[in-house]
This record gives sequence, structure tokens and C-alpha cells, in this order.
Amino acid sequence: MADATETLDYPGFLQDALRDMVRRVLAHVAENGLPGEHYFYITFQTRHPGVRMPPFLRDQYPEAIRIVLQNQYWDLEVDETAFSVSLNFAAARQRLTVPFAALLEFHDPTANLVMAFDPEREAGAPPEPEAEPEPAEPPKPGSVIQFDPKRRK
Repeated sequence: MADATETLDYPGFLQDALRDMVRRVLAHVAENGLPGEHYFYITFQTRHPGVRMPPFLRDQYPEAIRIVLQNQYWDLEVDETAFSVSLNFAAARQRLTVPFAALLEFHDPTANLVMAFDPEREAGAPPEPEAEPEPAEPPKPGSVIQFDPKRRK
């Protein structure tokens, strides 16, 4: 029997599922090209372990960078943990490798789709323990308990 303090990590499962969705979308694009008018804005952490990019770009974008996959990208490759792509920066083609765990946002304006990722949480990492909520005082015998649907926990 599971310990009463164990919980299902729904936020973590959702983050993993969204990262997998990005992986699947990019794998489809790597194989078939961008369909129709679709294009992507991809924002990622530049100092995340496994990110490979030219030092001048990391110096220019020390925390995060947004790249665009639209008309001028080359050699998009996708595996289970990361994607690599060549883009033009400073009038030269540069190769980037981005682990899916480094993602901050994936945006497809054509589909009106924006997926945001929790930068504090590594894919598959256990959630931070939350503080125990203050116990509510039990109602006194014979009292009426008000239900307020606007009240949040």
C-alpha cells in the first residue's frame, strides 16, 4: 500500500507530455518539412546542461534565447532527448543542440498554440514538496457551513 504522503506528480507528467509533443512535432517537421504556413518560436535556457551553441551567442543571451524555425533552418535532427538545427546568426550558419529539458516555451502562431515549461523543474524530476496547508477549524456542533464557490484553497 502506498504511503499517504505520496502523490501523483500530475504537473510533472504534464510537463513531460508537452515536451514529448514538441519532440514529436519537430520529428515530423524534420521528416516532412513545415506544413502550410506553420512556423515555430522556441525559447530555451542557454546555460542548461547539454545545450550546445556558439560561445558568442551564449555571451549575448546568457539566460535564454528565442529561435525561429520558419524559412531558413537546415539539418533539423531530433532524438529522444534533444533536437539539433542549423540557423543563421551573424551572417553565418551556426549549429545548435537543445535538450527538450531546456525548453521554456514552444509557440506555433499559425495554430495559436503556446506551451510554457517550468524552468525550475527538470523533466522527470520529482516535485518539490509543498507546505502542508493549515488545518481548518472543525465546525462547532449545530453550526452551518457556508459554501463559497469563489473561494480558492
